[in-house]
Amino acid sequence: MDNKSKIVPYGSWRSPITSDLIVSDTIGFNQIALDGEDTYWIEMRPSEGGRHVVVQHSPGGKTVDITPLPFNARTRVHEYGGGSFAVCHGRVCFSNFSDQRLYLQDPDTEPVAISLGTDLRFADGVIDPERDRLICVCEDHSDPNNVSNTLVSIGLGGGHEFKVIASGRDFYSSPCLSRDGSHLAWLSWDHPNMPWDGTELWVSDLDIEGLPIGPERIAGSANESVFQPQWSPDGILYFVSDRTGWWNLYRWQDGNIEAVTEMEAEFGMPQWIFGMSTYAFESKKRIVCSYTQRGIWHLASIDTETKDLEEIETPYTEISFLRATSGRAVFLAGSPAELRSIVQLNLDTQEPEVLRRSSDVMIDPGFISLPEPIEFPTGHGMTAHAFFYMPKNRYYRAPDGERPPLLVMTHGGPTASTSMALSLGIQFWTSRGIAVMDVNYGGSSGYGRTYRQRLNGQWGIVDVDDCVNGARYLTRHFGIDADRLAIRGGSAGGYTTLCALTFRNTFKAGASYYGISDLEALTKDTHKFESHYLDRLVGPYPGRRDLYRERSPIHSAESLSCPVIFFQGLEDKIVLPNQAEMMVKILREKGVPVAYVPFEKEQHGFRIAKHIKRAFDAELYFYSRIFGFDLADPVEPVYIELAKV
Repeated sequence: MDNKSKIVPYGSWRSPITSDLIVSDTIGFNQIALDGEDTYWIEMRPSEGGRHVVVQHSPGGKTVDITPLPFNARTRVHEYGGGSFAVCHGRVCFSNFSDQRLYLQDPDTEPVAISLGTDLRFADGVIDPERDRLICVCEDHSDPNNVSNTLVSIGLGGGHEFKVIASGRDFYSSPCLSRDGSHLAWLSWDHPNMPWDGTELWVSDLDIEGLPIGPERIAGSANESVFQPQWSPDGILYFVSDRTGWWNLYRWQDGNIEAVTEMEAEFGMPQWIFGMSTYAFESKKRIVCSYTQRGIWHLASIDTETKDLEEIETPYTEISFLRATSGRAVFLAGSPAELRSIVQLNLDTQEPEVLRRSSDVMIDPGFISLPEPIEFPTGHGMTAHAFFYMPKNRYYRAPDGERPPLLVMTHGGPTASTSMALSLGIQFWTSRGIAVMDVNYGGSSGYGRTYRQRLNGQWGIVDVDDCVNGARYLTRHFGIDADRLAIRGGSAGGYTTLCALTFRNTFKAGASYYGISDLEALTKDTHKFESHYLDRLVGPYPGRRDLYRERSPIHSAESLSCPVIFFQGLEDKIVLPNQAEMMVKILREKGVPVAYVPFEKEQHGFRIAKHIKRAFDAELYFYSRIFGFDLADPVEPVYIELAKV
């Protein structure tokens, strides 16, 4: 910023980071796979209505779409999906969103359905080339009141051969075939656990038909979370476990389990989706891995003989979906100054190469606010974590003495986490003169099991305390305007947002994106994966129905007296639209300024470009009316009911 900057109030700065920019050229990434010298990944394209496309990158630099129109490579297992395709020797097997059937696509051919019916959903597959089959998770919805999950094998030869490999548990994930095809490992768990609470690692020999012989549980329990089993090239089973309180890497050999890493760091993450990976084998002697400490991801190499870990210097602070093969590693990465990209790292030279960017848009650094990690005091003598972004725009500064408004962001999960990677969704606000605090409240992952378990029995309390105390900390130490504090969040973050607005008086406005307002309704209406999630976060239902009602904003809406805007997908099966609609009705009757923006053809999370654009613009317009600042550029107004501002 220079002395020639225009003096304009916070919130009224003109920014090149528009809602059109965010959606027009931006794609999302999910799941990476290596097949020989080729690299595959999933692209989520808002410009194509949120279609998921399997993309192939070849060594010569050629990048092509594998999934043809109208196919959409997205699975609905657990509703959150992930792990929607597998590839081996150029053969791609993927789940199609519209009918949830599995399709096999050989090179230069059209996809052919290999599963029957539309009541079955598939995910997390691995191709067994010797037996010409796919091993994967199957979720059976033929009886909506009794959804079942199993591990199955499906023949790739066109005969619709279907065999159950493992059954009897509530959930399965991560089938992993040894290199010689003789052994299979997998994870399983039961209600009320979520996979980050406790999973079990099973191993079995396979008979000549590929069916398990005498499966054996080798690790995990109701109180130990195992993540990503994987066989080494020389037949040793590795896995990540949080048995010490931190997700570290272990291996099982000759009936014994041995720690490979012993660090206060996280080599695992919550399995909200399938297909995640934090480590991979470059060779039998070398592992490439990623881990997070204090919310920042690192890349490293491990010698499997000495167990020595050596950090690999990169500019990235977020690393996920890591895969490796001889001489190279590929992963999804982002940094405070760079948008997320598919990156290939030459392991000999340690030179990174960007294979695909989430956006080709280049943002002038003069408009990019860099995050500052902060740790602040919160309830019960604890501390919590966040990333703080001050307003920044090279052409503007605020009048002397004006304090900036603050937007507190609450991530979903609530066991997920936020990161320092460049987000146009954050810079949209900071470049207009609105500060942002992105909170990793108690319960977030990345800080060890104890920090993650702070939320057990305390959802709606600990997370809210951390958001409130973080905002207050910034008003005291960073000059934030205490009279212009807003909070926003989606899904579980929407619940935290609504609780903060209902049960506290710190925030003056808020935005709920498909947020939970009625915990009791969530236990009755939600899907199988999360149907007992609240047993730990709140308490067993209906035994502690009192807590569910006490902590549900909808039952205390008379205490909510600040303006709120609600955004909701009308096809959401996780948080049903009636939760938002009931809150809107109550606020309308109270005369509190309220806005409701529903979207057709959207589920839990928005994927269609025009809807994402509309949400950004509507939320900005809403705050401008509530906090009384003029917008630099006109946006489509949103109707604020009974607004007296």
